[in-house]
Amino acid sequence: MTDTHSKKTNRDESPEIVKSRSQIKREMILLQKTGERLVTLSRDQIKAINMPDNLRDAVLSVKNIKSHGARKRQLKFIGSLMRKVDVKPINEALYKIARGRSITASDFHRIETWRDDLVKGIGTPMPFLPTTREELKRLGWNQLDIIIVSGDSYIDSPYIGAAVIGRVLSDAGFKVGIIAQPDVKSETDIKRLGLPRLFWGVTAGSVDSMVANYTATGKRRKSDDYTPGGINNRRPDRAVIAYTNIIKRFFKGSRIPIVLGGIEASLRRISHYDFKSDSIRRSILFDSRADLLVYGMGEKSVVSLAKALAAGSDYKDIRGVCHISGEKPDDYIELPSYEQVLENDKLFIEAFHKFYRNNDPITGKGLIQRHGDRYLVQNPPARSMSMEELDRVYDLDFERDLHPYYKREGHVRALDTIRFSIPTHRGCYGECNFCAIAVHEGRTVQSRSIQSIKKEAKKIAGLPGFKGYILDMGGPTANMYGFECKKKLEKGSCPDKRCLFPEVCPSLKPDHSRQLELLRDIRQIDGIKKAFIASGLRYDLMFNDKNHCGEYLKEVVSHHVSGQLKVAPEHTQSHVLELMGKPGRDSLIELKIVFDNLSRSASKKQYLTYYLIAAHPGCSLADMRKLKKYVDEKLQIRPEQVQIFTPTPSTYSTLMYCTGLNPFTGEKIFVEKSLKGKEKQKAILG
Repeated sequence: MTDTHSKKTNRDESPEIVKSRSQIKREMILLQKTGERLVTLSRDQIKAINMPDNLRDAVLSVKNIKSHGARKRQLKFIGSLMRKVDVKPINEALYKIARGRSITASDFHRIETWRDDLVKGIGTPMPFLPTTREELKRLGWNQLDIIIVSGDSYIDSPYIGAAVIGRVLSDAGFKVGIIAQPDVKSETDIKRLGLPRLFWGVTAGSVDSMVANYTATGKRRKSDDYTPGGINNRRPDRAVIAYTNIIKRFFKGSRIPIVLGGIEASLRRISHYDFKSDSIRRSILFDSRADLLVYGMGEKSVVSLAKALAAGSDYKDIRGVCHISGEKPDDYIELPSYEQVLENDKLFIEAFHKFYRNNDPITGKGLIQRHGDRYLVQNPPARSMSMEELDRVYDLDFERDLHPYYKREGHVRALDTIRFSIPTHRGCYGECNFCAIAVHEGRTVQSRSIQSIKKEAKKIAGLPGFKGYILDMGGPTANMYGFECKKKLEKGSCPDKRCLFPEVCPSLKPDHSRQLELLRDIRQIDGIKKAFIASGLRYDLMFNDKNHCGEYLKEVVSHHVSGQLKVAPEHTQSHVLELMGKPGRDSLIELKIVFDNLSRSASKKQYLTYYLIAAHPGCSLADMRKLKKYVDEKLQIRPEQVQIFTPTPSTYSTLMYCTGLNPFTGEKIFVEKSLKGKEKQKAILG
């Protein structure tokens, strides 16, 4: 069993909250979709699945219905019947049937064409990274160099980490395959591609599996946007550990390294608080018994690692890599040990301070943390990517689609947003205390060139199904594109202050001119009607750009809002905002006034959408009532985007939640930990 230390809480054990009508509707839609998948099966397949007779008869009867309306009514009836049965065995049967199907001849024709062209030296892009043995045969590959195992389905998109890493490794000359959402109870999926020559890459996917599987109140999530069919039945809890275990189980005796990566591994690489178990857990590298861990975005580190393994050279000192050692390396900073942080909240805070401050690619030092008689060794962070390096990554030929092998299992909802969206930059210097982006992507914003983004926009304009609308152009924060602090780029992040909190640093010098140029250029591309900004804006950053603020906001309001523009004030009470690391509320009112005036001038019915958080550490019921009053009187809205704070690994807010202390002052703060109390806070704005 995993050695964890339970932290006492006063969690409320009250009955489950009554489901809302919207929640019931979502569940009905998911059940109806399962019914739609059932009716596509043959009669023999339907009869073989364990289900009640009345449900089976209803499914079989659809095959005799020819009227579209009658068929639609029957599918709704099937959905209502499924509410009364356990659908898990049905979904598992559907999954096994879908996995047993082969890829179509047309899909293989594309692979054959790619291989033939490659032999001729034409060098056309590879359609998808292989995920089946049949594809390997068609490619003439006997063995892959690297196999990536992911908690997401295989969506070949620049927004999906496993696809990006796979494409980057392939571009570097390695043979890479992907196994998406393998069955952890069977060898069928994990052994499908054989044993890799160099290493296994294991990721939980685009979201930490415990965040993907559970709500802020600890309830199991019904849906998953990265799983075909939308039903949350493919991603195991603690997916990185689960996938490592099945590799070790079904490839016993193999000495091929297992390398962890992705956001779950990255944010759990040192001793961390885990909300679901309410405990401080060891580094995930210890708990999984994997060999190595690549943290951060990972492209540079993973290519260096692959080259070192291929050459048989030492890889333990590669930047951006963690490993376990019995000895302390020289000149590395030692954090309080796992055993110490279990027993002492102040040492837990000290460990996180050192961890956070050594996350910069220029100033970050190597770290070690003792676990028992061994050490977690974290090498210094990988260097930031140059614009040219970033362009090369995003210029790779992503299919922007779900691999055909998985497409038969159903639609993946994430594609509705990301298929026709463009990532323009990565990283965030906002450093909100509840957000882990600064730890995973870095505090230095890295932007692509305008030319690279325009090239991608032209590709999207030519894709099947594109109707002229780019759904998002942005990054973690849309208006951080195109500028950075020159001092930070030369000397690294400041150790004693932040770029935007408590106010915008004068050294940053916000400049929206490059994004203005980009937005205007995109509007001129044939086939593009609109390019929306859906990532959200930092209005405090915008108002500090005295030269371009008015012009930039006018461009956004006039041409790049899809009806609602996202902003994230999160709260309005000054002491809560301070604990969140967020700016004061004055600039929010300024934004509302300017936005409303510009929308009226452009004759557009547009609104600001406000993201707010309930039950953040330091926030009481009284604070939520004051927030409610402010929203009613000043913003004059009924907020729809209100979420309960979720303590995710490697954030300062989670540190506050765990310890009950302000990590910057040492003062005790109120932390709402009961389910009933959290729901009450959220209900005030409901």
